[in-house]
Amino acid sequence: MVDWIFTVIDRLGPPGVGLLIAAENLVPPIPSEMILPLAGFRARTGAMHPVLVWTAATLGALAGALVLYGVGAWLGYDRLHRLSHRRWFILTSPDDLDRGRRLFDRHGSWIVALSRCVPILRSVVSLPAGVARMPLVRFSVLTSVGAGVWNAVFIGAGWLLADNWRKVDQYTGPAGTVIAALLVAGLAGLTVRRIRARRAQQAAASR
Repeated sequence: MVDWIFTVIDRLGPPGVGLLIAAENLVPPIPSEMILPLAGFRARTGAMHPVLVWTAATLGALAGALVLYGVGAWLGYDRLHRLSHRRWFILTSPDDLDRGRRLFDRHGSWIVALSRCVPILRSVVSLPAGVARMPLVRFSVLTSVGAGVWNAVFIGAGWLLADNWRKVDQYTGPAGTVIAALLVAGLAGLTVRRIRARRAQQAAASR
């Protein structure tokens, strides 16, 4: 993955960083924790200007988030609630969806901003924001601020650690594997939880 990220960045420059970060929002196993330091490392060599890298990464994060926001707005709460009753729909249960909506109604602004610093969640949070029809301007500003801070930290880390890149490179591969494994484990946990909830509903209905 490191070689692939470097190839995209070297060929496309800052726009390549933006495209990778946009893709990371849609396909979480592509970790920004790996993309951004690599971009900072390249900026340290003089291949790109760090401000342009940061701007492209932040715009990419916003673009990816807006796509998922649109999906959430298109689905809407009623449609998503109907889907949650389907046996094959494993992402959420009706009760979890209701609790999530109440939580988002109370703390939506903080959740959108802070979730940009949490892997996986920074992708998922755009969906309930769209479902809740959070004002688009507010969503865009909160996403940009949260993503901007996150991007600056990791691009800066890549810049500062450039002289020790050989050591850093030893950990990027295992880190990517761990992130992918956590994603699979989380999905498996959601599946098991959804199946158990379905069985409990069936048992209660049969009494």
